[in-house]
Amino acid sequence: MQPALRPGDRLLVSGWLRAKRGQLIVFRDPEALTTFVIKRIADFTAEGQALVRGDNPNVSRDSRHFGPVPRSLIVGRAFYRYLPAQRRGSL
Repeated sequence: MQPALRPGDRLLVSGWLRAKRGQLIVFRDPEALTTFVIKRIADFTAEGQALVRGDNPNVSRDSRHFGPVPRSLIVGRAFYRYLPAQRRGSL
């Protein structure tokens, strides 16, 4: 799978939009709370936690590494790329 984002992409993120499987979310890294991470939702657990996966599994730190992401760490769903202009559009 080709990564959806590239370095330098600028995104709009909403805490109001409900995230579903396959969409990108921004959350605080469970192991370094001052760092924000963006990953794709693979599934939800019974407790409402998100299982996340990176688009490049060979080098990605995701739920296989740190486990499910609690709702309290989720900032919101990334829904629109506004820069660079030639790649502008919905995610």
